[in-house]
Amino acid sequence: MSTAFSMTPLLRQSVGFDRFNDLFESAMRNEAGSSYPPYNVEKYADDQYRIVVAAAGFEDDDLELQVERDVLTVTGGKRDNSTENVTYLYQGIAQRAFKLSFRLADHIEVKAANLVNGLLNIHLVRIVPEEAKAKRIPIGASRSVLNS
Repeated sequence: MSTAFSMTPLLRQSVGFDRFNDLFESAMRNEAGSSYPPYNVEKYADDQYRIVVAAAGFEDDDLELQVERDVLTVTGGKRDNSTENVTYLYQGIAQRAFKLSFRLADHIEVKAANLVNGLLNIHLVRIVPEEAKAKRIPIGASRSVLNS
């Protein structure tokens, strides 16, 4: 029995909301998936956001960030520790590979990323172009508009 549901009946009467269905489907997939590594999504100014990923044990070279078609993907790969002659008696710091995906809203851009004290900070900013901003339309006399 499938627990997935189709948004098709709701989307028949809308235009331009085809990504809406994708958002629900990806949320359903992530709900059933792993929550490793833990992360926060923070808003710290009107148009500034930050994603903080707990990347304990990872170095800069172990992590990769990519933005494609409004999806930010954070990938962490396990390092090859064969050069170290270490035998773990207990290994509580997980360094397994992971992949996190975040769908970015319109006009959100990744500005910077840094790894500090085991936390990967990804700084995002909303840059709305002038043509997409709300414009105030003055109301004038109807005579002047008709005569133009």
